[in-house]
Amino acid sequence: MTINEYNFAGKKAIVRVDFNVPLKEGVITDDTRIRGAVPTLKHILEGGGALIIMSHMGKPKGKVKPELSLGQIKDAVAKALGVPEVKFAPDCAKAADAAANLKMGEVLMLENLRYYPEEEGKPVGIEKEDPAYKAAKEDMKGRQKEFAKTLASYADCYVMDAFGTAHRKHASTAVIADYFDADNKMLGYLMEKEVQAVDNVLSNIKRPFVAIMGGSKVSSKIGIIENLLGKVDKLILCGGMTYTFAKAHGGEIGGSIVELDKLDVALNVEKMAKENGVELILGEDSVCCTDYDFSTFTVKPGAKTEVFKSTEIPAEFEGLDAGPISRAKFAAAIKGAKTILWNGPAGCFECDDFCAGSRAVGDAVAEATAEGAFSLIGGGDSVACCAKFGLTDKVSYISTGGGALLEAIEGKVLPGVAAIKG
Repeated sequence: MTINEYNFAGKKAIVRVDFNVPLKEGVITDDTRIRGAVPTLKHILEGGGALIIMSHMGKPKGKVKPELSLGQIKDAVAKALGVPEVKFAPDCAKAADAAANLKMGEVLMLENLRYYPEEEGKPVGIEKEDPAYKAAKEDMKGRQKEFAKTLASYADCYVMDAFGTAHRKHASTAVIADYFDADNKMLGYLMEKEVQAVDNVLSNIKRPFVAIMGGSKVSSKIGIIENLLGKVDKLILCGGMTYTFAKAHGGEIGGSIVELDKLDVALNVEKMAKENGVELILGEDSVCCTDYDFSTFTVKPGAKTEVFKSTEIPAEFEGLDAGPISRAKFAAAIKGAKTILWNGPAGCFECDDFCAGSRAVGDAVAEATAEGAFSLIGGGDSVACCAKFGLTDKVSYISTGGGALLEAIEGKVLPGVAAIKG
């Protein structure tokens, strides 16, 4: 069943969204996630249905934390939907009356799902090493099913539209789907777009296919890198990963971030790239600094900034961005691409002194997109780069899911998708 085929007239739809928006003193500082869900939510209302919205916010870990209450955003959601009011149920597990009294065209929002340990299905207050953990985990599994069944009982149909949590088998993202037949559960518009975007870069590939993987650690990206090596024509590895590869070849990297226990992994990636006929592109030079404050994203007074080869960085310096030679290599590799995946910045882009590498990548991706490439941008930092450089409207698709996108690219089945599609 698709959302366009379903008749919502006279039906109550319970919709899992991702309204985990940033707040400052109770005020939303970025409503991107709310706006992303609006097409699905409005479609249900305009189709004559009633809405029950559920989401998480933050990581309360099974405890009630007022600063993470979804009650703070109900007025903003009402405004986004163009409805006079969003009703609020302060207890997810006891919202049966509120749901039963909901009239068509009305909207009810449930409290933060993660106030309840049953949502994530993890035992609280007991470590995995504890002998009692296994029994506690089994007990929680049963409680999770009951919680999901309760949520399902509020509605006639279920819509999954939270890609950011689709990689988690939570009560509201996957287990709940067991309590609806195939004709009464579906993906929302946002989820459909996300799934299609991933399919475009993994299955419906137009070549050349170029992937840009940035970020600080090889270990967090190794599964994705290995999966991509069987698909891409060119792979750019940048950001902090540069220095693990440089060190693997005996380079001097000063105080740059490095994973000394992953040097063999870096060498194996190079070997796999060669075996797969993939052009692996690494940064040759780096913009380095003697004293950078990562907490404030600023260069400390009196610090020196210079460009060195990535394998010849003096002890007092650390690499913070791709140098001019690297930037030119990255841009040249992206030029002419027909499919592009970008995940992770090329440096500490938050500071204007070290954002040139990420800017060069972003500009090259935007230029290739203008020439007909399909470009998928994923991961919070890459999305932030696009926003900072004014490129949001110059790429094909920006994913709302960080971990979910990475697991999909890694080739893993997403529980939130499988629960609907089987």
